[in-house]
Amino acid sequence: MTTLKDVANAVGVSVATVSYVLTGRGSVSKETSLKVMAAVKKLGYRPNRTAQAMRTGFTQSIGLLLPDLTNPFFPQLAQKIENAARQRDFSVLLVDCQSNPDTEAEAFNLLKQQGVDGIIWCPSSDIAPDSIHSVGCPVVLIDRPISGFDSVYSDYYKGGQLLGEYALSMGHTQVGLLSGPKHIEGARKRRQGFIDSVTGPDKNLTIVWDLEVPFSTELSPESLQRLNEKDVTLIVAADDLIAVGAISALNEIGQRVPEDVSVTGFDNIPWSTVVTPKLTTINQAISAMGGQAVDILAEKISEPDMPIRTVLLDVELVERHSVKRVKA
Repeated sequence: MTTLKDVANAVGVSVATVSYVLTGRGSVSKETSLKVMAAVKKLGYRPNRTAQAMRTGFTQSIGLLLPDLTNPFFPQLAQKIENAARQRDFSVLLVDCQSNPDTEAEAFNLLKQQGVDGIIWCPSSDIAPDSIHSVGCPVVLIDRPISGFDSVYSDYYKGGQLLGEYALSMGHTQVGLLSGPKHIEGARKRRQGFIDSVTGPDKNLTIVWDLEVPFSTELSPESLQRLNEKDVTLIVAADDLIAVGAISALNEIGQRVPEDVSVTGFDNIPWSTVVTPKLTTINQAISAMGGQAVDILAEKISEPDMPIRTVLLDVELVERHSVKRVKA
């Protein structure tokens, strides 16, 4: 079995240098790092995780807490995080919190027992559970920020603005909002960005109704009733799941999209190109989001006293077929 010492001898460096390269800790030149990795590949070295943890105090594992794996956005995000973690030689322990704050609190205790080196967490609300303060490792928030934590998330406010500007450019004057959960900051920012962009004496747009709904294809009874009233030309959904649910409900009552009413989403999940018509939405840089979160967590594991950082990622409008231009 190939050992760290075998790799070190092959390259002509110390065992500590090889360890630094494999764990991403310490300062090693790029040239030396490349030589070490080439030797690792040639010799077929595979680290013994248990021995490594006993020697270094690090398990080379991170926890990932996501709120709802039935939402296609989060499996997609989990894949990007796992890919980025693998490149840094981290294994990932995934917990689906099922949008349950109690499960979320228990998950932090579970990951603490597993001895993970750090945690990436997408909160189910704007409140952190008490158990997070005793977890004993760095925590980086993704997609949904909370003050006091390192975080990586998209510019939701800008996304809302882009949708508002698009609605105006397409001539819509009567709009309904399916605004998402108020207890999630990202949903609130999407809504506010839209409202701010369409509000003003020179803006000929009226928000006829504004309803809070969960991030789900299952719409609330109140929202289904509003769809039946047929009093808007555009429905702005807080995410693609809500938009897909709205399109399905509209089809059931004989309303065609976009001929009778237009619909927009947010997130650009794979479903947005499968639904008919294909959905106009806001694209998030999910790969960059996952990569940035892993990078920050790895740095925080190496240097726990690094200052708190916030990474705000750009978004863009993706125009497809679910919005019709309204004649003046």
